[in-house]
Amino acid sequence: MNNEITYYFPCQRWLAVEEDDGQLSRELLPVDESYVLPSEDEEGGGGGDNNPLDNLALEQKDKSTTFSVTVKTGDKKNAGTDANVFITLFGTQDNTGMTLLKSSKTNSDKFERDSIEIFTVETLDLGDLWKVRIGHDNTGKAPGWFVDWVEVDAPSLGKCMTFPCGRWLAKNEDDGAIVRDLFHAELQTRLYTPFVPYEIILYTSDVFAAGTDANIFIVIYGCDAVCTQQKYLCTNKREQKLFFERKSASRFIMELEDVGEIIEKIRIGHDNTGINPGWHCSHVDIRRLLPDKDGTETLTFPCDRWLAKSEDDKKTIRELVPYDIFTEKYMRDGSLRQVYKEVEEPLDIVLYSVQIFTGNVPGAGTDAKVYITIYGDLGDTGERYLGKSENRTNKFEKGTADTFIIEAADLGVIYKIKLRHDNTKWCADWYVEKVEIWNDTNEDEFLFLCGRWLSLKKEDGRLERLFYEKEYTGDRSSNCSSPAYFWEIALSSKMADVDVATVTGPMAAYVQEGPVIPYYVSVTTGKHKDAATDSRAFILLIGEDDERSNRIWLDFPRGKKGFDCGSVEEFYVAGLDVGIIKKIELGHDGASPESCWLVEELCLAVPTQGTKYTLRCNCWLAKDRGDGVTSRVFDLLDAMVVNIGVKVLYEMTVWTGDVVGGGTDSNIFMTLYGINGSTEEVQLDKKKARFEREQNDTFIMEILDIAPFTKMRIRIDGLGSRPEWFLERILLKNMNTGDLTMFYYGDWLSQRKGKKTLVCEMCAVIDGEEMMEWTSYTVSVKTSDILGAGTDANVFIIIFGENGDSGTLALKQSANWNKFERNNTDTFNFPDMLSLGHLCKLRVWHDNKGIFPGWHLSYIDVKDNSRDETFRFQCDCWLSRSEGDRQTLRDLACANNEIRDELEETTYEIVIETGNGGETRENVWLILEGRKNRSKEFLVENSSRQRAFRKGTTDTFEFDSVFLGDIASLCVGHLAREDRFIPKRELVWHVKTITITELEYGNVYFFNCDCLIPLKRKRKYFKVFEVTKTTESFASKVQSLVPVKYEVIVTTGYEPGAGTDANVFVTIFGANGDTGKRELKQKMRNLFERGSTDRFFLETLELAMARLRPAAKCGW
Repeated sequence: MNNEITYYFPCQRWLAVEEDDGQLSRELLPVDESYVLPSEDEEGGGGGDNNPLDNLALEQKDKSTTFSVTVKTGDKKNAGTDANVFITLFGTQDNTGMTLLKSSKTNSDKFERDSIEIFTVETLDLGDLWKVRIGHDNTGKAPGWFVDWVEVDAPSLGKCMTFPCGRWLAKNEDDGAIVRDLFHAELQTRLYTPFVPYEIILYTSDVFAAGTDANIFIVIYGCDAVCTQQKYLCTNKREQKLFFERKSASRFIMELEDVGEIIEKIRIGHDNTGINPGWHCSHVDIRRLLPDKDGTETLTFPCDRWLAKSEDDKKTIRELVPYDIFTEKYMRDGSLRQVYKEVEEPLDIVLYSVQIFTGNVPGAGTDAKVYITIYGDLGDTGERYLGKSENRTNKFEKGTADTFIIEAADLGVIYKIKLRHDNTKWCADWYVEKVEIWNDTNEDEFLFLCGRWLSLKKEDGRLERLFYEKEYTGDRSSNCSSPAYFWEIALSSKMADVDVATVTGPMAAYVQEGPVIPYYVSVTTGKHKDAATDSRAFILLIGEDDERSNRIWLDFPRGKKGFDCGSVEEFYVAGLDVGIIKKIELGHDGASPESCWLVEELCLAVPTQGTKYTLRCNCWLAKDRGDGVTSRVFDLLDAMVVNIGVKVLYEMTVWTGDVVGGGTDSNIFMTLYGINGSTEEVQLDKKKARFEREQNDTFIMEILDIAPFTKMRIRIDGLGSRPEWFLERILLKNMNTGDLTMFYYGDWLSQRKGKKTLVCEMCAVIDGEEMMEWTSYTVSVKTSDILGAGTDANVFIIIFGENGDSGTLALKQSANWNKFERNNTDTFNFPDMLSLGHLCKLRVWHDNKGIFPGWHLSYIDVKDNSRDETFRFQCDCWLSRSEGDRQTLRDLACANNEIRDELEETTYEIVIETGNGGETRENVWLILEGRKNRSKEFLVENSSRQRAFRKGTTDTFEFDSVFLGDIASLCVGHLAREDRFIPKRELVWHVKTITITELEYGNVYFFNCDCLIPLKRKRKYFKVFEVTKTTESFASKVQSLVPVKYEVIVTTGYEPGAGTDANVFVTIFGANGDTGKRELKQKMRNLFERGSTDRFFLETLELAMARLRPAAKCGW
């Protein structure tokens, strides 16, 4: 009062529950008196059309923070409240004070059981938010309240924070408190790009009926197609009636996404609701702060067009480009600099002709409302309703083409469209053949090959689809959004040159600095009644030297959430390669008392290291259970470790041909063959939009180290609404070495087209050279000369050789009209097959169909016509359900191959690679551990004349020994020469790799040591290495292919309902292949009953190291 200083605090906002944002209190900032008091040459104060206070709204919005507060009431009996609820937000600099939560945006009856309420709280800068205080005044009939959580979203800060509660606020519940302080769960905090304030002024024209009652929306676009969300400007019906009157200016202050320094265009439109929805817009002004906040810029977007269904071109959406920019900037001397300029080279407003071809198939037309969104590198059109066809009255009829005109700002190069319909009317299903888009300004044409149904009843039941331009080769990741797909992108080569810091959107949570490898995680939840959780789980990997990955979130596919009691959940993730994993941290983001989780078991498989760790946890991860922690570090020294075979990462690209109907919905399966073996058949994941016409799709595959590849087999099951597929070619790229292998086909996989087959084999092409030769095979089948030897069943074979197998070959067309009759020989020809080399085994079986399915087979001869060599496979036994041992499948060894007696002695070639970490002048000794024997010590003496083990060199030795069988491990010691002085400092030898070749059969055993071995005087100090990779020679495999009989013992459990009446099959796998699918059956016995044990005998060729895969078609 002594200084006579007057402070002015303008407001110009409602303090009302039913108006504005519903707040009953506001924090105000002081302003200069010039904004409030009239100037000397004005009368009547600061009101009127040019009220200077209007220009302050944008700056005041920038200095305040608007919080969106979401409150979740628990799903418990009497959880809701009738009391008055208040909240206080605490920041590091200030707090909001007690704020009543009166105006919910979601429900008129607030805080009911299992409800979610959203409120707006606007305040000045609080600093970093760290605490929330929520409570009520304990009034009303039922004041008790159970709060699940509170979420506070601050768009201007780009931060959404969760404050778990999970407790009662009630006098008669819990601890009797009705006010609680909540602290944010750091792991649940979500960060995104901060919003910025915009002042949007829309000018309605001075023409008859120019005003509107509809709800107006706006979208703002920056460079490179960056845009805001579509935002409706009015918050309630009253505002819709109050604003947008004839010859008026409607002003809005909104927080929206920051689109960058340049605004390229805006889109305005309305929802066509209300009594008078038509609107004539004069122009739009958008004002925003300069980057340094030392001024503002205002962009003017001329319109002067109707947005009405009954006026002009009957469109309710317009795209506008800026005409001029008015900039006001405060200079260093305090003066205000005003600059007006026209926009240089604004986007053109273009008319796009969109021609949509409806397919010529039964029921292709639709009566539903159809919508399209067109995407280009400069932006998109937003969703447009295709209302009036330019050339037809009845749109989207079978076999017709409809043309529509869409006005939009220049989209640049169009690469994608989205089509959908609303599934209304009787005939809603729609088959789209293709879409052509024509730019009427520069005559650019874009073609989209569709060939898909938009229907809930056909194909995959989708009403909305994305289609890419025919020549587009860019990223198609918008087709899928599952966690597994994002992990696959993180592993792909397209991320190799990407700066992780620049990645935004959903992918930001899936990328990490450094080399990334895949992991398979399996989590078993306990069976305690409170063991389940809805929290989001994560793992963190810790390697040698305490190298750590980021948190790897275990996210479920869309639609699934949480870990149920007794469930086993499996996840495919990717994370930083930390080397040998020493520890693993498992945790979740739940912080409330009810977010407890009982973990029974944790499994982690690392395919690139060939290791699987299994941890028996049996511990709580909960605030109020066990030791009160929600994350725990497990030492893998306590884990059970299993060797699962090292796999190599490959990037696989599949090209579908550019032919009509070339895409498929069938399931696709792949088997890969290499010099060092083959893979099991794996299914290629379609992920909704893969294998479409003229499209290339990329996968990340984990493949056993069998390279170099020789061939690939692709099979489809012929199911789905599009059972045919035109496969062009497939490329495999080694992610570590960059080696490329191409497989060419260029034909149909179809039962009606092309070669009329669902299976194809492709030869590997490396550096332009085919890795296999082509040949033809003649198969002669001799049926025995005994009573009832012939069969009416369908017969199949698989031929095995040194280059893999032939796949299933059906013996259909023979020179004999009636095949497989007694004492007959039937001949079958198989042209254009990849050569299998020297043959070793043949599998023959039949389907047990026909009047007389039983069959007694004498032998099968297979002639390789290019080599002019015949291989005999002797059988002389029944393939019958009623004769012999009742088996209908036989594995036959090749009679051409000589089975030798087991070796007693042999010679081993030992190749030792010394690394750069240390060489030695001393002696080295080795002992080989085989599965049959252990070798004597092999001492390599180092001398000045014959120096070995230099840095970066490879030394080769030969070692005579008893035959050891398959080598499993190796003992290596570093021994000082006699009378050699050893200094006090430790001398080490860096052994990098050791390769052992058994010279009689040619089996190769590889040991990846990469270890420093210290020099010692005594032999009791040594290192043990397990074999990393084994390559078995064809000669060795042939020696082991002798007939054996396996006993399969099946014990059914004692659980209620454990037995089964289904047909049970088993496949036994081993190093020499598998048995094929064998049915477990016995005559006149009720098998697989609860608590019973059943025994079966299977005759086959030696498998070596067998494993089992049972299969039943119902619960068991």
